[in-house]
Amino acid sequence: MTREIKGWHVFAVFALAFGVIITVNLTLAVNAVRTFPGLEVDNSYVASQSFDEDRAAQVALGWDVSASLDGGTLSLVILQDGQPIAPVIEEAVFGRATSVAQDETPEFTFNGEALQATVLRAGDVASTGSHGNWNLRIKARADDGTLFQQRIIVMIAE
Repeated sequence: MTREIKGWHVFAVFALAFGVIITVNLTLAVNAVRTFPGLEVDNSYVASQSFDEDRAAQVALGWDVSASLDGGTLSLVILQDGQPIAPVIEEAVFGRATSVAQDETPEFTFNGEALQATVLRAGDVASTGSHGNWNLRIKARADDGTLFQQRIIVMIAE
């Protein structure tokens, strides 16, 4: 015996299907907005006007920059012509790439080979091992006044 599909059956199936789609979309949208770390710049158009010149000035410095974390010590190595240097660090933020909740501002001191700072989030890094993307975002000023800005992926010592 076959049953007849009535209009309310079709409506119920469509309502249920669209209800699921809308619920999933709203859930994803709320989580995306809640975890968004914020804007990189206030006005991307204005920032783009000097991007090429700023990048060329940074490249002309010839700096080779790397960062690593060993225990609770964050090391920032900046080499110019193969020699370690200690430019003025105007701003530094250590944290995850996708969230500002665990960000902290390290205070660097130069030991002759690297700029080093003690970071409180080292326990978080250690507890997760090398999982996740930890970044150091720096703004450093060269002796000639050139502003060097870079996001450095932090290598976790084993």
